[in-house]
Formats: sequence, structure tokens, C-alpha cells
Amino acid sequence: MLKELLRAFFFIFAAEMGDKTQILAMTFATQYKVRKVLLGVIIGSALNHGIAIALGSYLSNVIPLDKIQLAAGLMFVIFGLWTLKNDNEEEEKSSKKSFGPVLTVAMAFFVGELGDKTQLTAMTLGTDASYPIFILFGTVLGMLATSSLGIFVGSIIGDKVPEFAIKIISSGIFLFFGTVKLFQTVNPRFITGLNVMIYFIIIALSVYLLLKPTLKARKTGKKLPMQEAAAALYIQANEIERAVENICLGESNCGACAGSKCLIGFTKRALMSAIEEGVYILPSEWEELPKYNNKDFEQGKVIEALALTLSHLKKYGHNVDENYVVNKARQALETIAFGEKIPFDGNIEKYYKNMKKRNERIHDRVKKRVEEQLAM
Repeated sequence: MLKELLRAFFFIFAAEMGDKTQILAMTFATQYKVRKVLLGVIIGSALNHGIAIALGSYLSNVIPLDKIQLAAGLMFVIFGLWTLKNDNEEEEKSSKKSFGPVLTVAMAFFVGELGDKTQLTAMTLGTDASYPIFILFGTVLGMLATSSLGIFVGSIIGDKVPEFAIKIISSGIFLFFGTVKLFQTVNPRFITGLNVMIYFIIIALSVYLLLKPTLKARKTGKKLPMQEAAAALYIQANEIERAVENICLGESNCGACAGSKCLIGFTKRALMSAIEEGVYILPSEWEELPKYNNKDFEQGKVIEALALTLSHLKKYGHNVDENYVVNKARQALETIAFGEKIPFDGNIEKYYKNMKKRNERIHDRVKKRVEEQLAM
């Protein structure tokens, strides 16, 4: 039982390393609390893999074992090659998140894994499983481990993610075990020196052709998908932090620094906390904004920083969590510019109307600056 669980965990972990669902998990972690993302991963992958394992178990009862073993070895080799595929397809952004964070993530992972190599791996493992339920536990734990690692690596390490090495290692694991299984299952009379040489030439050629786009991208300095996602989050947060830092009056103009008791001090610290820890949903202690004490901040700089937060939300989508660091920065800047927070439910035109009611001149300047930033 434990052996099957560990085997399933090992293969799913290998299949998912560097896969698009790691990027998906990392992206969701910037929108929702990590524990809710991981709960969604568990639910979505359990449903997806449960179907696959049930189908695999059924097939094992109607197809001879030797043919299943041969198919499993071949599938593992295919998965190994599939892992090397340069996946630059942009994931669909979920603009509507009306189902709540856990259900949204669960649905995304359930649909995202349909027909994917991970689901097919689960089905393949189910074909010769004595305890299918332990295979399911292992596959779900594997998904949970890779998603957690994706969130951590993508957010904390960011641009240094060794995504290419991850792909090579993951592919190598599948190719090795697939090849061993094939050599154990194929009729010995077919295992001749010539056939073995042809097999490895085909594998080597396939590896080269699949790696060629990735190698070309590395040579030209183009980032791989996980690196791009991590870098985009990091850069955006840093841009907003620099704009907020620029608003600060400094002790020479402001007197002793009030730190987090000042709206700008609070926002700077919140942004730096998110950047340094790689966690863009702030903990509960950042929930309450400090009271505005009518400091003489330069309006143009406040407008520039506020426009940056709106550009970010318009470009990457609205996040419903009030403690998302960009939302918190936006609220602090609104309080300085308008004396109060402005409700924002993701509808930018409605938001602009509310802004215009409070101060038409500031509204015009912010809107114009947002358009200019998005056009860059």
C-alpha cells in the first residue's frame, strides 16, 4: 500500500515539475491566500485523478497484463518527451471569480489537467494498482507538493528558477523508468543490438527536436514561462514601491518618521514585505490602514503611484482579496488623494465614475496617466 502511494507520488511529482500547473498555482497564490489555493488543488486534482485511476483500474480487468505493462512503458517514454515540450501557451485568465477562491482553483485544476500528461500518468498507474485509493492519495500528494514548490520557488526565487534543469530531470526520470519497463516487457527476441541502437537514436533525436525551441530561447535570453510569471509580479510590485517611496517627504520635511502609522510608511513597508517574502496576500496585521493625518504630499507623485496600481489591476485582473498588496496600496493612495477609499469591484469604468464624483480634476489626471502607462 505504502509502496504504491510513494510510487504514485514520485511519478506525479516528476510529471508536474516545471509544468504549466505550477505557474497556475503560483498565479492563484498572488490572488488568494495560499492555504485556499492548496485546498483547491487538492479538490481539483482528487476529482481529476480519481476519474483517471478508476478508468485505469477498469482497463486492467479487460486487457491482458503483459499488454498493459508494455503500454505503460511506452506511455512513460512519451511522458518523458512531453515534459520537454516548450509550453509558451498563455494560460486563460479567470476574469470572473464568482465561485470563491477554493472552488475557482479546484475548477481550474480539474479542467486544466483533463487529458494532460499528469492525468494520463494517474490512469497508467491505476492499470496495475492493487490499491487504487492509495494511488489516488499519492497522486494528490504529488500535485500538492509540486504546487507548493511552484508557489515557493516562483515567488521567492523568482528570476533564478532553474526551469530548464527541472524539465531535464523530470523528463529523464520518465524516460529511464519507461525504457526499463519496455525492456522488461518486450519479447526478448526483439531486443537486438540494432533495435536498441535505433530506439536510442529515435529518443535522442526526439529530445533534440523538443529541446530546440527552449535552447533557442535560452540563447537569446528569453525567459521561460515560470520565470516570466515570477519576474512580472516582482517587477510590478517594485515599480509601485518605488513610486510610493518617491512620495515620502523624508524626516527633513516631515519630522520624525511615523513608520507604519503614516499612510506612505505603511504602504512602503507592506510592499517591501510582499517583495521580500514573495507573498502578495498580506497577513491580517496589515488589514487596517492608518488614519490620514493631512501631510502635504505632492499630488502629482500620489497620482503617478495610484495610476500604477490601477494599471497593474487593469493589466493583470482584479483581485477580490482586500489584503492583496496592490489593493492595499491603492486604498492608501486613494485616502491621500480623495480623503477616503473608493470602492472597486473590478469594473474600472464604474470606479472612474466614483472617482470623478469626488474630484474631477484628479480623476482626469489619473485616467490619462493609466492610459499612458498601459500604452508603454
